[in-house]
Amino acid sequence: MIFVAPAWLWAVFTVTAAAAQTARNAMQRDLIAKIGMAGATHVRFIFALPFAVLFLLVEWLVIGIALPSPSLKTVLWACVGAAAQTVATALMLSAMRDRSFVVAIAFTKTEPIIIAIFGILFLHDTPSAGVALAILIATAGVMLMSWPRSTPDVRKSLSDWTPALMGIGAGACFALSGTGYRGAILSLETPSFVLAATTTLALGLAIQTFAIVAWLAVADRRTLLAILGHWRPSLLAGFMGALASQFWFLGFAITTAAKVRTLALVEVLFAQVVSGRIKQQTTLREFAGMAMIVAGIVLLLNF
Repeated sequence: MIFVAPAWLWAVFTVTAAAAQTARNAMQRDLIAKIGMAGATHVRFIFALPFAVLFLLVEWLVIGIALPSPSLKTVLWACVGAAAQTVATALMLSAMRDRSFVVAIAFTKTEPIIIAIFGILFLHDTPSAGVALAILIATAGVMLMSWPRSTPDVRKSLSDWTPALMGIGAGACFALSGTGYRGAILSLETPSFVLAATTTLALGLAIQTFAIVAWLAVADRRTLLAILGHWRPSLLAGFMGALASQFWFLGFAITTAAKVRTLALVEVLFAQVVSGRIKQQTTLREFAGMAMIVAGIVLLLNF
């Protein structure tokens, strides 16, 4: 059974992915105190792999066609996506540890402009003028939210920029990751965009899990044991990570990574809800930035 996606479905996939990712980010942040920064970073990959394989098996049984066979090109693109995503996650969690949850997430959202450039250079995904304008407006809103507060203390000011740079670095790595994964999806020869997306997801997580476990077994067994000792909360974070990635990849399979990651800025609004739960203050400037993000998203959905 082959399902042909309607034009608007990528937006549903993206909003669902953003909601699941916000929940996963909060779960990972809570794990930092229990298993450390490295452990909280790795659980998102290690415990997501079994769920990705399960998703793929269920889809294969329901759709009823052969699973696509990854080519060398697919594997190389997946390796780029996997490596960049691992680094991006570590940088993002470091930023969240040092600044408010909402603003840390906002720093990573410089990604849409970068991913649009990568898409043009590597995948020939050229955005229309309207989409480009939407990306600029929404990203400007993110920058308004995340600009560090001025302070007369130079040392304190430099310290305030540290999480900003980590967040922007995370955004660049997420952009490279999204480009790599879309490249892997497009390289698979299958009539089913669903199988293409989930095959790439399982492949990427397999690469990440193998590399992470091998490294921890050799260089940091204490962290590996801590991850295994906290498998229950880690399993839930892994499931939410797999669920979020499943919908990101479905979006990548239908439309350009730049459009998906621009609409993904709704995650900043979801993060605001989470920050209210954990009692972190949001400023008037951050609310103004959110309004610009919404304006950019509304414009994006009209193109």
